[in-house]
Formats: sequence, structure tokens, C-alpha cells
Amino acid sequence: MSSVDIAEEIRASFPGTEELIVQYLSGYLVDDAGEEEDILQVARDMLESLAGDQHDTVDELMVKIGKMLEDQLNTRAKTKVGPKLTKLDKVMDMSKAGAMSNTIALGGEAVDLESINKGKASRVDVKKLEKQEAKLKAKIEKRSRRDLYEGSKLLDQHRKQQTYEEMFMKINPLDASGAAKNKSKDIHLPSIDVNFGSNRILSGATLTLAHGRRYGLIGRNGVGKSTLLRHIALREVPIPAHITILFVEQEIVGDDTRAIDSVLTADVWRDHLLKEEASLNAQLGQLEKESDDKRFVDAREEAAVRLADVHARLSDMEAESGPARAASLLAGLGFSEEDQQRPTSSFSGGWRMRLALARALFVKPALLLLDEPSNHIDLNALAWLEDYLQTWSGTLLVVSHDRAFLDAVATDIVHQHSTRLDYYKGNFTQFYSTKSERELNLRKEYDNQMEYRKHLQAFIDRWRYNANRAAQAQSRIKILEKLPELQPPEEDETEKFKFPETEKISPPLLQMSEVTFGYSQEKIILKNVNIDVGLDSRIAIVGANGAGKSTLIKVLTGELSPHAGYVNRNGRLRIGYFAQHHVDTLNPTMTPVQFLASKFPGKSEQEYRQHLGNFQISGMTGLQLIGTLSGGQKSRVAFSALSLQQPHVLLLDEPTNHLDIEGLDALMLALKTWNGGVIIISHDERFITTVAEELWVCGDGTVSKFKGDVQMYKSLIVSNIKARP
Repeated sequence: MSSVDIAEEIRASFPGTEELIVQYLSGYLVDDAGEEEDILQVARDMLESLAGDQHDTVDELMVKIGKMLEDQLNTRAKTKVGPKLTKLDKVMDMSKAGAMSNTIALGGEAVDLESINKGKASRVDVKKLEKQEAKLKAKIEKRSRRDLYEGSKLLDQHRKQQTYEEMFMKINPLDASGAAKNKSKDIHLPSIDVNFGSNRILSGATLTLAHGRRYGLIGRNGVGKSTLLRHIALREVPIPAHITILFVEQEIVGDDTRAIDSVLTADVWRDHLLKEEASLNAQLGQLEKESDDKRFVDAREEAAVRLADVHARLSDMEAESGPARAASLLAGLGFSEEDQQRPTSSFSGGWRMRLALARALFVKPALLLLDEPSNHIDLNALAWLEDYLQTWSGTLLVVSHDRAFLDAVATDIVHQHSTRLDYYKGNFTQFYSTKSERELNLRKEYDNQMEYRKHLQAFIDRWRYNANRAAQAQSRIKILEKLPELQPPEEDETEKFKFPETEKISPPLLQMSEVTFGYSQEKIILKNVNIDVGLDSRIAIVGANGAGKSTLIKVLTGELSPHAGYVNRNGRLRIGYFAQHHVDTLNPTMTPVQFLASKFPGKSEQEYRQHLGNFQISGMTGLQLIGTLSGGQKSRVAFSALSLQQPHVLLLDEPTNHLDIEGLDALMLALKTWNGGVIIISHDERFITTVAEELWVCGDGTVSKFKGDVQMYKSLIVSNIKARP
């Protein structure tokens, strides 16, 4: 039995194993040097270290090798004798024997292996070995990051203590806009590293943002998109100092400031200069009353010069148009004239996020950073925002999972993955098409090279030790060494959600007849509403925030009772309700498994974990505290709990807010193939278009069917906003 046959078996069982290891192991098994050892056990140990979890493959290979070596092992067993001891001629100090060959014989017939091989170069390619180790390290790091909770609120304490004004003036000095004249506002950083704690977010990545382009930043949940935005916003990534930056991340703090004033004071330098202008005018007025004494004349001239400089700066930033611009921005985001005069403390968290967005748009920074802006606004405001951003003159970098929003706004897509950034021209649809084509070509190139490598290696293995073909074999070795090292293309991780099939029940399932509801008799939200929901219903409800969409859902579930009319529910009907703020229903001190067990007792831990796996909560994630999970993972836990109710009808209030694009695709597919009724409230155009078959508009106290699609509805909203005086 030759070592070549054994080597072929090892390669067949474990393709991709480093050739050095294959050659060593096959040679060891047939060499008499291992006759004093249990060579099969040694070989098994080595193979298991290579195989990882492929224990069955190791067992099958060891059976084959055992059969191949059967005669040789039997012969060894018959001739085996005990080890011989050799008496030394003189005492040796082994600590001083380093210069002596480790393999030199103590008897006359032995061979000095080290002397023979001294002139030969090692066959181990150190560079390749380093590459393999780097790959392995990256794989381990990627696995550890997969379920990483990206704590977006975990800023350093000193940053939390800084006011908005202090941070703004620190990040965007007053002379930044002046310094920007005649300077390029393009950003090109060829090699940046970004870390979140001990986790590497980007390594040697290239950040390129051309001025005037609108970039959509996409990537899986937990890959570090928000972390990258924060590093850019705080200039921890070396953005040129003359480029002004603003990042919309958190809602504003509510106080007695009017909404319109909150927007106007967002441009800190404008506000600062206006106050200085008022102070200088008052100072000049006072000085005009003084005599013509030289000191008063000098003071007047100094104040006048400074006032002229302030006027020039205010003119450059178009300060006079501020109130009109601020009012227009607030109106577009859904604030009525009355709302604009209300104090910020009177608004809910969602409306304060809109205020934060309006403030950023008002400032008009050279680089605007937005993190999931569509999560906090309704479809009406989103339609306006898409239209507004299409004319944005600066650079925009926006994180979003909303494909329709990215299609409408983005001129370029940045794909963040594997600690790098890849760039694609065009919107999301174009990105998806280009990426698929690029991946297909990369896979083809990789497969072709692997086939060529295999062909070369087969020739080398066959003829390497043949005197007539040795030169040809050596030539192919050189070709093999010069081939570029291609990385296997990354496989896209696909997700799959699964809702349990529901049993059929006789109609009617859920009906509203002439329902009227209001939180007070003076303020009626719903009036004379009629709606019929069956197992085949696929209804999307749209409308402005505060129009009564969530109230309608709560009346359907029975959480609220109508003032007039009635709601008819089938006695066997089970309703699954996904609330907009679903996170509030999850216990942060429990694990997902414990949470499901507390709500739906009677199953084993394995059954709960298996059920969570239907919504991509797998492995150790099911045993992490819910408080440490990301928003997307919490949504998945909420969906898994929802499905355990075995519902006939699902009522979903903004279910897409925390899901990444892959999770959203999985949810849409699961809802399309499910056999129960679905009512959704959503701002996501693609989600509505894919899932819903009917579009209902909630507004002015009524709920009525819209004769058209989402795109028509959004166009109508934008037209109405632009038509306002």
C-alpha cells in the first residue's frame, strides 16, 4: 500500500486540507518510523483536529485506512519487540547539546536526518500559512459578532453630558463654512478601522463619499452600521475639518421651547450670530448717544466693523429665510400650524424624532447622517421626506431597510459586510441586480480556478517522483504557486419565518358595523366605520399619525369598546396582535426561552428553542437575556410568541421597524404563504405592496378603501402638501 493512495483518500474526504499535512500524514502511516506507536489513533487525532464537527467523515475515512493498512499492521504486530536501551560512552549535558543534531544516532548504523536536510528549503509556505490563520481568526470573529447587540445608546459618559450646542460647535467650528470655499467636499479615506468595544467593525476599509451624492448604507443587523455613523459624526473617522456634519440619532429633549423655535435654534451658529447682532445693535444704539470723544468713536467703529462681519455671515447662511424654511419643514413632516407653536415637551417620542429630523434638515450640513429615518414617521411624512431628499444639495449617508425609500432617494449603495465597504452605483434595485451578477461571476471564476488547481495537483501527485516527468511536475508546481489566491465567494445568509397553519372556522370572523369611537365625546376619532375581516383578508391601513390607525386595531382586538355600533367576533376566533411598541411586552430580565415558557407553559426547553428557530433565534441567542438583544432580535421573539397563539387573524402595527432587509423578506414570504387573515399598519411601501391586496385610508374620522396602489397614494400626499399656501 503506497502513501499516494492514502493521500488520495484524505483529499477526497477533506478537500481543501493543506497539502503539507496530507503528505505528512500519508507518509507517517506507511513509514516504519511509527512502528512503536498506535498509528491509527495518532492519525485519528490529527484528522479530528482538521474535521471540526465532521465526526462521521473521520470514522468512514479511518475504516478505509484501516483496511488499506491491514497487512502492514499484522506484520508489525508479529515482529514487534520491546524498546532497546543504549548505554552512553560518556555523560552528556543535554542543556548544552543545542548545537548537536537532534536526530543524530547513538549507534553506528543510524543516519543524521538533520544533516541531510540542512541544505533543503522548507516546503511550508509561511505566507500561505499566515493567510490561513488570518482566515480562521476572521471566521471566529465573524461568528462571535453574529449575535452581537449593537448598543446604540452606549456613548461615553462625557459625551452624554455635553449639550447639543456644545457638541455642535465642537464638531462644526464657525469658520468651517468659510474654510470650505474653493475646497472639495468629497470624502476619500483609503484605509479606516472602526471598533465597537473589542469587536472589529471595519478593518482597512475605504470610505468614499462624493459631494452631492446620496448613499444608502445597508448590511445585516449587528454588522455595525450605526456604529460607523457615530464614528463619522464624532470625527473619530478623520473627516476633513471644513466639512460640516450632523447625525440624527436620538429624539430631542422636551422642554418649554416651541417646536418652531426648536428648529430655528438647531443651527447653533445662526442662533449665536443673531444674538450677537442684537447685542451689537443695542451697543451701537447706546454709543450713538455718547459724545464724539475718541474712545467712543473707536468703540463705534469697532462695533460697526464686527456688525458688518456678522451680517455677511448671516447672509451667507440665508438667515432671513429661516422661519419660513423651518415652518415648511415642520409642515412636510406632519406638524400643523398649531402644533408648531406647542412646547416640545407636549409631543410623544415619535413626534420628537420628527422634530430632530426637521432640525437636521434645517441646518443643511455638508454631510447629513440618518439612521432608519422611516422608523419614526408615517407613510404621509415618508412620501414628503423622499421627495425632499431627492433635491438634497449636500452629501447624504442614510441607514435604511426600506427598499422603496432607498429606491426613491439613493444614488449609490454602500454594502457593509465582512469588515469592509463595497460600493454600487444606482438605487437598491440596481444594487441587487449588480450584486447578484457580480456574485455569479465571482463564483464562476472561483470554481474554474479550483478545477484548474485540482487538475495541476493531480498531475503533480502522479508524476512528482517519476524521473521522466519530474521536470514537467516541477513546472506545474511553479504554475500552481503563481496562481492568485482567490477567496471563496460569501454565501448570502437567507432567513425564513414560519407561522403555523390555522384551522378554518366559519364566517363571519371579525366585523365592525357603524362603529364610532373617541377618547372623549368632543374628539371623535372613528365615525361610522364598517369593515369585514376573513381568513383570506390582506388589508393595509395607511394614514397620518394620530388619524386613528392604531385605535382601529385596538377596537378590533377588543382592547377598546366602541361608543356606538358593534364589533362582531367569532367565538372561536384567535387574534394575534403585534403592537407598535412590542418591546414593552417583553421581559428584559428573561431569556427568549423563559419568556415563551412563562406565556405558553407545558413544553420542553428544546421545543421552545426549536420554535424560536422558526424566526431565526437560534443557538445561544435563545438563552441570552432579552435586554441584551438587538431590536431586530426582539421583534423575532415577539413574532415567535405571536405564532404560539395559533391565531386565525394577525393584526400587525408597524412590524417592519426593527427588521433588516433579510428579516423583512422572510416576514413578507411567511405572510404571503400563511392561510390566515392579515391586517397591517405600515409605512413600508414594498411591504404593503407585497403583502396587502386592499389599501384602506384612515383620516378625518373615516376609514375608506383607496382605489389605487401605494405609489398613487404617496404621489397624492406630496401633491397636497405642495399645494398648501
